Amino acid sequence: MSSTELPFVPPATVLPKVAPVRVGEGERLRSVGLPGITLTVRSRPPAREGLPPALYVHGLGGSSQNWSALMEQLEGDVDGEAVDLPGFGDSPPPDDGNYSITAHARAVIRFLDASGRGPVHLFGNSLGGAVSTRVAAVRPDLVRTLTLVSPALPEIRVQRTAVPTGLLALPGVAGLFTRYSKDWTAEQRVRGVTALCYGDPGRVTPEGFQNAVEEMERRLQLPYFWDALTRSARGLVNAYTLGGQHALWRQAERVLAPTLLVYGGRDQLVGFRMAQKAARTFRDSRLLTLPEAGHVAMMEYPETVAGAFREFAADKGAAGASDGSEGASDDSKGAFDGSKGAAGSFRGSVGSVGGFDRRDRSSGASGASGDGAGAATASGDGADTTILGS
Repeated sequence: MSSTELPFVPPATVLPKVAPVRVGEGERLRSVGLPGITLTVRSRPPAREGLPPALYVHGLGGSSQNWSALMEQLEGDVDGEAVDLPGFGDSPPPDDGNYSITAHARAVIRFLDASGRGPVHLFGNSLGGAVSTRVAAVRPDLVRTLTLVSPALPEIRVQRTAVPTGLLALPGVAGLFTRYSKDWTAEQRVRGVTALCYGDPGRVTPEGFQNAVEEMERRLQLPYFWDALTRSARGLVNAYTLGGQHALWRQAERVLAPTLLVYGGRDQLVGFRMAQKAARTFRDSRLLTLPEAGHVAMMEYPETVAGAFREFAADKGAAGASDGSEGASDDSKGAFDGSKGAAGSFRGSVGSVGGFDRRDRSSGASGASGDGAGAATASGDGADTTILGS
């Protein structure tokens, strides 16, 4: 093994015992065995029977706990589940050690196929946004609506604050950082991540901060923690360089599901300037901008994001119906990355819930409302669970 290769990670069956992962009040955890992977799934029983299903996909270094606050807000609207991607949260590493965007998307697809819950309202943050975009592009039959919070789609000019995360993809950098930070406490690490991911770290409650510290301590005991983080960062960077039909922006163009885009004005990892590009690219999109939010708006402003989703789903008629996505051919199920998308014209709107800018692409008309920033910054309490990631 060369000095630039990552160390061997033992199979999950011989991994050491660590403290159990936190389960919030009203939440449940279960383990789902699938070919080549085992996924931990966090769920919250819906307020009533018959609600449409939803699936939440976290970002790099995160876990299903990142969605706890939003899941609670939407328990009366959807039957929600949040997945721990392989190697994150409480899910063990994949058998093949593959942490590419395609592999993560394949894990989500396998879970949805096995559960039979599709089409779902699919939510993704950062890395999970890239994964969810690919899922929606290649398996339209599985996605009812798509909600992306600061999706990690390729940027030509990345922010300086995002460079250290990208550097994790380089061989040897993770080892250097591990040695450099070996004396850092879990509390110091959480403060650093919070400062990077939140627009206002002061929105983190004392209880939420302590929960994050305990989770960080748990993760640092896992022998595959840095391996999963590094290989997933590498997979994301590699996805940025792909061209042709596998390019993430090209796949974004092929997404048929109505798409709600959420961007934070203080995001240090995904450039706020990418919001308009995303709104132009996704065929049927609506844009919610939160000037005071950082990278994890669903944790900082869960009430605002939940309200945006409710109005969006109602406007699109997707609250209880699949919007016709069940009609996707069986060929798409067998060709994971071979989908070409579907022909046809779609009305696309760029706007935001609660009176933000809205533009109908078909007419080119535009308008603005002055109360957008106030609506964004006057939302409800921040999340109590702050297990963060990019």
